[in-house]
Amino acid sequence: MVSSKDPLAVARGELGNTESPAGSNRTKYGKWMGLDGQPWCMSFVQWCFDQVGAKLPLKTGSCGELMRAAQKAGCWVTRDFLPRDVVIYDFPGGAATDHCGIVEFPLPDYGVQAIEGNTSESGSQSNGGMVCRKNRPMKYIVGAVRPQFDEETEDNDMAYYKTLNDVPESYRETIRKLMEKGALKGHSDPDPSRLDDNVLNISDDMCRVLTVLDNLGKLD
Repeated sequence: MVSSKDPLAVARGELGNTESPAGSNRTKYGKWMGLDGQPWCMSFVQWCFDQVGAKLPLKTGSCGELMRAAQKAGCWVTRDFLPRDVVIYDFPGGAATDHCGIVEFPLPDYGVQAIEGNTSESGSQSNGGMVCRKNRPMKYIVGAVRPQFDEETEDNDMAYYKTLNDVPESYRETIRKLMEKGALKGHSDPDPSRLDDNVLNISDDMCRVLTVLDNLGKLD
C-alpha cells in the first residue's frame, strides 16, 4: 500500500473490477471520460491519475494521442521505466499503440509489471473487460509517459517486514533463498538473542518484485 496521493494506490484498489455487462465496454472509467461503451484502457489510466489530482499531458482516450502529446511535452521515455509511468504497448495484429497501463515495477531483463484496465487474465489482452496486474515483456512496449507530480509521492504507508517470519507466505520462499545466498541482510533462521540477526526490513513491493523475478528464473 502506498500514499493516497499516488495513482498506483488508486489503481491497486481497482484490481478485479469488470465492465458491466460483460462485453459492453461500460465502466465508471468510460462514463467519467465521456466514452462509455468504448475500449477503456486509457480511460482507466486517466481516471486513476485524476483521482489524486495528478496531470497527464493530455486528457484523451487514445493511446496514440497521449504518446504524441508526451513526445511533444518532452516526457516520453523508451527505457529505464519507473513506477507510475504510463506504459503503452503494441500487441501483434492490432494498432501500433493498442493498449496501456500504469507501471507498478520495472522487471530487469524482462519488461514491466503494470496495472491495466480492459485486459484479462487469459483472454484478450487489449479488450478483456477487467482491471488486472500483468507482466509484459519489452517486445510489446512502445514507450511510456513519465508523469510530472506537483509533490513528491512518498511511500510512508508502505508495508515493511522486519523478519522472514513477517513476510507473507507467498513471498517467503524467494526471500529465504536470497537471505541464505547473502543477497539480503538478515538470516533465515535468526538467533533471538541477537537483535541484528532479525533485521530484514524489506518492503512488500520489493518482495513482490523479487518473487516475480524468481518465478521468471532471473534469480538463479
